[in-house]
Amino acid sequence: MLHVVHHADYMAPAPERGTFKFDKYYLVMDELRRSGAPVTEHAPQPMPRDWLAAVHSPDYVDEVLRAEVPHEKERRIGFPVTPHISSRVQHTNGGTWLAAQLAMQHGYAANSAAGSHHALHDTGAGYCVFNDLAVASNRLIAEGDARRILIIDLDVHQGDGTASLLAGREDVFTLSVHAEKNFPVRKARSSHDIGLADGIGDSDYLTMLERELPPIMESFRPDFIFYQAGVDPHKEDRLGRLALTDDGLAARDRFVVHQARRRGLPVASALGGGYGHDQRAVAARHAASMLAMAEENARHKGG
Repeated sequence: MLHVVHHADYMAPAPERGTFKFDKYYLVMDELRRSGAPVTEHAPQPMPRDWLAAVHSPDYVDEVLRAEVPHEKERRIGFPVTPHISSRVQHTNGGTWLAAQLAMQHGYAANSAAGSHHALHDTGAGYCVFNDLAVASNRLIAEGDARRILIIDLDVHQGDGTASLLAGREDVFTLSVHAEKNFPVRKARSSHDIGLADGIGDSDYLTMLERELPPIMESFRPDFIFYQAGVDPHKEDRLGRLALTDDGLAARDRFVVHQARRRGLPVASALGGGYGHDQRAVAARHAASMLAMAEENARHKGG
């Protein structure tokens, strides 16, 4: 069973400025519903302002909630922050937190949006407004739902915002595996960064992951895992520089969930990046990713 968090506000009208397309979020759910796999949908509440402001600048949070973000910040984000976008990002942040709650019950759960790992303290960036991974991690720990959280970011772009917002915390470990020459040009410092050369394919990628991830899990000893499951390492991704296939992405996702669940750790995934001219093809990759993780979770006790 795939437990997936989704909300109508995850979709948004095409922005007047910028190139980001929101229709993939509808198409992801369409692909899941058409798959025939057992799927239960859960609707999130918006993340309360105080939890957003616990991680981001309160002034910036208020700019977003009023839909009055300065133009220079909107340029960094990549689209205007309209009232609909303001509602959307409050719900996507609530969605990542809800996915975590569901993962604690079922072993694995997914948010069908979010993974906004470029958002910084006082501004958004790179199509990201609020950093749901940092916001949800902070809330889980503050409310006593988790003590030590590992964020595994396998999006093709470095999770610079997550690294920056959580720098110095001993109760959150940030792992970023990304294409070294890809956005952002200026990288932040995660707890552990792995910058990959262009064109890395399935075999080399999976060998690296098998070498790097288990020792981190053993040494840090998290009790909860957030997984940024971007599909932009795919060889056909418009903004990626790596060369994973459909089978490679599935093996990557199964490996992450297997490593978590064999240790009894719940894992919640966020959608992350995936870009292409054929939005249906991108959506299909995201849906396949979530279904592969749900299938792996089902192989473990409590799945």
